[in-house]
Amino acid sequence: MPEISKKNQRLTIRVGRGSLSFSCVAENETDVIYEPYVVKSGVSMAANLREAFKTADLLLNPSPRVRVVIDTDVLMVPVEIFDEKNIETMYSHAYPKKEQDAVYYNVLPDLNAVAVFAMNKDLRLVIDDHFQDVQIVTAISPVWRHLHQRSFTGNRHKLYGYFHEKRLDIFSFQQNRFKFCNSFEASRGHDSLYFLLYVWKQLQLQPEYDELHIVGDIPEQEWLMEELKNFLQKAYVINPSADFNRHPVTEIKGMPYDLQTLYIKGR
Repeated sequence: MPEISKKNQRLTIRVGRGSLSFSCVAENETDVIYEPYVVKSGVSMAANLREAFKTADLLLNPSPRVRVVIDTDVLMVPVEIFDEKNIETMYSHAYPKKEQDAVYYNVLPDLNAVAVFAMNKDLRLVIDDHFQDVQIVTAISPVWRHLHQRSFTGNRHKLYGYFHEKRLDIFSFQQNRFKFCNSFEASRGHDSLYFLLYVWKQLQLQPEYDELHIVGDIPEQEWLMEELKNFLQKAYVINPSADFNRHPVTEIKGMPYDLQTLYIKGR
């Protein structure tokens, strides 16, 4: 394992719906050290993180600076109508907000949008107990930004699907804005096929001309691609290694595509 950097760098904690991991740039400033943590079911994520500070190598003597990458429900708000004073009300209209949650937001200037999301207050308390400088970002935001840049290649319209934590985020861009953005429960290939084709039809994309690109932890990938190609001529699976020119981070086993994108492309 590469040596952990002794510099005052920012540790990354990724909090998934049922997963937890820690990562940081190694001493050589090239490699990334990735440490997944086995989450105990039936125990809150805050309690799991509290226990992780006793055993996880990257948490035994951490930097005072941390970036929390959270995979959670996100409400997209156009930047021109965003009002910080109303974010709790707006979020609770879209998602059932629990009393123990606090609402945060990330501004996405490239996309003229603001991502609004919630985080458990007990989890935040555990983080604040151990770190002085805390950044909180949505897990999918680096994926949006990277694939938005990819959407400018060629002159075909592109629809993207990102699979993670048994969910499917489907999105498309039109210049510097979202044309479509939504999230679906998709642990099975049949459900994924339905959602992808439904959105494709809703956006009136052309099956013989426009493109569909999917990436991530794809359920029943071989079956899904065969079915998609019965309807679409240009359906592709994004290979992270090829996507990022064989960057060493893409070889880290178990690291989610959003975290790979964060380290390679930034927020």
